[in-house]
Amino acid sequence: IQRLQKEVMELMSSTALDSSMVSAFPSDDNLFVWDGTIVGSKGTPYEELEFKIMLRMPNDYPYSPPFVQFVTPCFHPNIELQSGRVCLDILSEQWSAVMSIQSVLVSLQSLLAAPNNNSPMNMEAANMWADQAAYKTRVKTIHSSSQQS
Repeated sequence: IQRLQKEVMELMSSTALDSSMVSAFPSDDNLFVWDGTIVGSKGTPYEELEFKIMLRMPNDYPYSPPFVQFVTPCFHPNIELQSGRVCLDILSEQWSAVMSIQSVLVSLQSLLAAPNNNSPMNMEAANMWADQAAYKTRVKTIHSSSQQS
């Protein structure tokens, strides 16, 4: 709990993160469930699109990684469209207790810009990635339809 409290304070005072691009804070004062937001970086198919995420910390955090899920549907090779589950090495075998929620947020934003097509959860997105015009159209279609629901 102390580690999570420290991370909340670090995120609130961090100049390393652009808070208009990524943020996360405990949900309803529950330190083990966080709500976050990621905005796609300029020059990517996700530019200026906002995605809501949820992070759940295991009881043994920081020794085990958080579970991260996109709440806003995201068409991406490493994100399962229906469930929002994320395939990212630092959220599994590459996790280290020195990592933080801040490093997860930065990694997620980087993942949007540079997917790992060698380990896709969404084959359609992985196959479409090479055609950036069609890919961007699909991203925006899915994102806009999720905003209307």
